[in-house]
Amino acid sequence: MNTGKNIAAAATVIIGQKVLPGREREFESWQENLNAAAAYYPGFLGAEISRPTSLQADWVVVYRFDSVAHLQAWVNSATRQTYLDVGAQYFDGPATQQVVSSGTQSLDPLVTVVVTHRVQPNQVDDFLDWQHRMVEEESRFEGFRGTELFRPIEGLQEEWTTLYRYDTAEHLDAWLTSPERRKVLAEGAKFSDFRLRTIDNSFGSWFAFEGNGKEAPPPPSETRTSLAVWVGLYPTVVLLTLALFPLHMPLWIGLLVGNLLSSFIMSFLTMPYYVNPLLGRWLRPPPDEPARAGLRGLGVVAVAMALWAVVFYLVTVRFWTLP
Repeated sequence: MNTGKNIAAAATVIIGQKVLPGREREFESWQENLNAAAAYYPGFLGAEISRPTSLQADWVVVYRFDSVAHLQAWVNSATRQTYLDVGAQYFDGPATQQVVSSGTQSLDPLVTVVVTHRVQPNQVDDFLDWQHRMVEEESRFEGFRGTELFRPIEGLQEEWTTLYRYDTAEHLDAWLTSPERRKVLAEGAKFSDFRLRTIDNSFGSWFAFEGNGKEAPPPPSETRTSLAVWVGLYPTVVLLTLALFPLHMPLWIGLLVGNLLSSFIMSFLTMPYYVNPLLGRWLRPPPDEPARAGLRGLGVVAVAMALWAVVFYLVTVRFWTLP
């Protein structure tokens, strides 16, 4: 879940936390309240909560601020410490934390791996050479989508942080388990003290792009996300059903083909060119957006669905009756 403005981040902190079994719902509610408190701090751009998946064992929380100074003010704030004292009852061990600072948003709707290294000052040049060798090798693997290296941030993080991305978990796993990677790791044995975290954002692509093609964080509400998918899914499925009907395919084949086509149409046409432009501000409201704006968004959803219902009623009942 995400709360925040629809603009790129200059400073991002990625926090991983193991949660005690059976306390997940309480933790998530506590984390949402903590994120809401962060929204009142200067420079806040957004916050996301990612549940554990097959790729990431921990809960992952991402905060974005417009500068390192503003991020540091939030991370070290008395407000956050007070919340952490309360939330300690849900934690299964200490959290991990990585900070990256960049002019562009650091995470995208791919599979992102975060690696942190502690590097001695007299080994920085060797570390950079070794990292260059690592990037050369991983870039040869299928699905590689880029990498970024971030220096330590004084007063906030002592580690070097590397982000690299692949388009699928399978392609990522091929690199992580490859002999090429093992060879490069062996070459950099003195940098073997590192932490690796995988963040699965692969299902965010329906809501990942602004009109100018830049990436944006997922919507702030699961309820709004579900309604937005509904707004796009209904016309997509009905139009596909009408288009495939003349083929008279058996039900099980028709559903198989229809689901495949609807997935592509939703990803590449319906969401980016219909739903996101229609509901973009409602899906990603600014923190100072008045409550009545949410009601306007619900009104847009209701009107859009009513119009589609009328159109399809006329098409399938008045003009063309399906068996």
